[in-house]
Amino acid sequence: MQDDLTDIEKEDIDRAIALSLSEEDHKGKKVVDEELCKIDDDEEDEHLVKVHLDEDERLAKIQQEEEERLAKIQQEDEHLAKIQQEEEERLAKIQQEDECLAKIQQEDERLAKAQLEEDEQLARAIQESLKIGSPPQYDNGSSILSFPHLFPPGYRICAGCKTEIGQGRFLSCMGGVWHPECFCCHACHLPITDYEFSMSSNRPYHKSCYREKHHPRCDVCKNFIPTNSSGLIEYRAHPFWLQKYCPSHELDGTSRCCSCERMEPRDTKYLLLDDGRKLCLECLDSSIMDTHECQPLYLEIQEFYEGLNMKLEQQIPMLLVERQALNEAMEGEKNGHHHLPETRGLCLSEEQTVTTISRRPRIAAGYRAIDMITEPYRLIRCCEVTAILVLYGLPRLLTGSILAHEMMHAWLRLKGYPNLSPEVEEGICQVLAHMWLESELYSGFGNDGASSSTSSLSSSSPSSSSVSTKKGKRSDFEKKLGDFFKHQIESDTSSAYGDGFRLGNQAMVKYGLKRTLDHIHMTGSFPY
Repeated sequence: MQDDLTDIEKEDIDRAIALSLSEEDHKGKKVVDEELCKIDDDEEDEHLVKVHLDEDERLAKIQQEEEERLAKIQQEDEHLAKIQQEEEERLAKIQQEDECLAKIQQEDERLAKAQLEEDEQLARAIQESLKIGSPPQYDNGSSILSFPHLFPPGYRICAGCKTEIGQGRFLSCMGGVWHPECFCCHACHLPITDYEFSMSSNRPYHKSCYREKHHPRCDVCKNFIPTNSSGLIEYRAHPFWLQKYCPSHELDGTSRCCSCERMEPRDTKYLLLDDGRKLCLECLDSSIMDTHECQPLYLEIQEFYEGLNMKLEQQIPMLLVERQALNEAMEGEKNGHHHLPETRGLCLSEEQTVTTISRRPRIAAGYRAIDMITEPYRLIRCCEVTAILVLYGLPRLLTGSILAHEMMHAWLRLKGYPNLSPEVEEGICQVLAHMWLESELYSGFGNDGASSSTSSLSSSSPSSSSVSTKKGKRSDFEKKLGDFFKHQIESDTSSAYGDGFRLGNQAMVKYGLKRTLDHIHMTGSFPY
């Protein structure tokens, strides 16, 4: 029994021990779980701290980028303000120069008026001195009668011969006294015996000699330019050629050369073209008269564009036409900008039939162009441009500048440029025309390669000899003519052609042609 109880007790003890161990295990597991939860909470806190730090860094970076962007905008605003200030200073300088020129002109007028008054005073002085005695009287043209009773003897030195003036007549003028035979005209060196005379640079002249030497003659009628109702000499002068002419010739139908704009002198004949225009003989020397004769020049303009990396891939017909055909083609166009009062070139985009010149005219008696052959040419629309038309009969340099201008219109259309304002489109076209003229003048009117290609292209033409000579050595007049065509572009007062050229040329000089064209393509305006 004692052994059994001992076994039971042992079992109870074992059970108690097992229960105690089970409770310890449960308690230990609970402690471990609490420790694990605590570790998870710490890791989550660290993660949240890291997320907050990353967000702060991102916001700081965004704020820095925004500050840099605002600083860049401020820098651009300061740059634009500087450009505007420079433009205002330039305009102020131009205004100051204009005011200075106006003052100079007023001063010249004042000096001219003072000179006129001085001449009148001197004329009155000599007239009064001559009235003291009777006018000179001659005995067989050799002796002068003296009047000793009118001139008491005294010591006087002649301002001319530097010898003493004795008894007899003498003149008192120009701050001195003279023997009558010593007071001579500076032009003909003969004595001045008239009651009136003229002065220039403090030297006396017969009125007729002064007029012959200093009075302007009209370059048209060759007569002395008359004075106006105020007694002043009034004439017109070409701003480039300085050709002086009477104001009346602007109203009496006197012709002008359709190329250089000089008036036709009375002693010179200009060539009368079929469409009524007149051409001076100097411009006629390098004129291009028909479509075939113009093809070598057209090829040169294409090579010029290719040299600027602006090659035109499409083959565009180029035709020389009369003024009437050009006006009719212009009316057939739906849009486009045209330079009034006369259009010399046209870039067409519509299908139509154009009358082109297939054979140059010949010069008949009376300087008339006759026997010119024309033919109809049907234009078919294969791309955005159907043809380029140029007025016939103009000198090579003017024809080339017109071609360069119209080819720029074609290039803009073929390259998909948006509809541009007249100031931008005509302005950039004038820039290309001006660039071509400068390249011709700088290179001496073409290189040997261009000349040989011109000759090879025109060798099959009856007029090839006249074409090839147009690429030879240039005359001084043609160089001057090239400068005149540049001057026309530079001094044009119209908004589209004149202001447009000046803005376009300023942008091209500052940014280069490519960047200027890229800016026009993106914005439709010139860069500033």
